[in-house]
Amino acid sequence: MEIWHNPRCSKSRAAKQRLDEAGTDYTERRYLENPPTAAELDHVLELLDKQPWEIARTKEAAYPQDLEHDRAKWIAHMVANPSLIERPIIIDGDQTRIER
Repeated sequence: MEIWHNPRCSKSRAAKQRLDEAGTDYTERRYLENPPTAAELDHVLELLDKQPWEIARTKEAAYPQDLEHDRAKWIAHMVANPSLIERPIIIDGDQTRIER
């Protein structure tokens, strides 16, 4: 299991705390420091059955107001600006989810 974590985010901290309290074995990926590759993000999006713009944080400064809904362009933009990725994302095989 892996959690894409941002320690400054309260939702991300809460999800990590739940994993810790449950005694869950996981790997923490601080995705702002270690962003996913385009292939990794694409794979996670497939597992989530989402498009990149559906998991983008709309209030981030890097949010593209005029980028067409082109999956590859959005993925490239999110890899270059990982703060756009909604957090936290928990990847457990095919049971990937965004904690809210």
